[in-house]
Amino acid sequence: MPPAKKRTRRYDPAKTRAAVLAQIEHVGKAIDALTPEQLDLPTRLGDWTVRELAAHLALGVRSLVRGLEQSASQSPLVPEVAMADWALRTGTAAGRVDEDTRELAVEAEPAELFARAAARARELVPLAPDDRLVPMRFGAMRLDEFLVTRTVELIVHTDDLADATGVDIPYDRQALAACTRLLADVLAVKAPGASTEVRVPPFAVVQCVEGPRHTRGTPPNVVETDPLTWVRLATGRMEWSRALDAAKVSASGERADLSALLPVVS
Repeated sequence: MPPAKKRTRRYDPAKTRAAVLAQIEHVGKAIDALTPEQLDLPTRLGDWTVRELAAHLALGVRSLVRGLEQSASQSPLVPEVAMADWALRTGTAAGRVDEDTRELAVEAEPAELFARAAARARELVPLAPDDRLVPMRFGAMRLDEFLVTRTVELIVHTDDLADATGVDIPYDRQALAACTRLLADVLAVKAPGASTEVRVPPFAVVQCVEGPRHTRGTPPNVVETDPLTWVRLATGRMEWSRALDAAKVSASGERADLSALLPVVS
């Protein structure tokens, strides 16, 4: 009997909208409070300083705003992109993203850039229909799914900002949950199978990696970690070996080594 086809995870659109707006609010407050000295601090993102990171966060919100401002008649006839495909293709646009971020960083102060984009997002996001197609770099995506990808952008870069500045920035629980689940699902797409169970309590459990299919009892191959550690592993912010050494992740079984599969998003 062929293995059952995995169903696409569904997200509550209302909760996702609220989560995105909440995390935008948290980030906006953090950026607004940054001092000139903090803006010049280095980050773990190559040669970007906090100024470039803050500009990139503003760019992400601005892309959402511009997509919603574009009328249906202006929307390009492009193929729809699934959430997992978006995640697997983000690395291909790294060069262009870097250029856009650096250009925006010299346009105005990050707090001003972010505040303008955030204010417009608060106006537009609650009003747009879930099935509205939002144009993006790789095609178009339904708004309800595009907002899930925005939780990844916001949570990942909130963590980057906190790491660079030492500022304690809140993580909206629903935004962290959506981000965690999407990154776990991307791993399952990247490494299809059912021999290994990856647990990220309390938000996600996925089966992945080719091998003998587990049906009952305790799985022979289990990986377990917390949400933020998973986000860092999945995006290359933390190495697998470092997470193991620091007891941030537990892995048991011969197919529980995920090092060759990480990161899932670059």
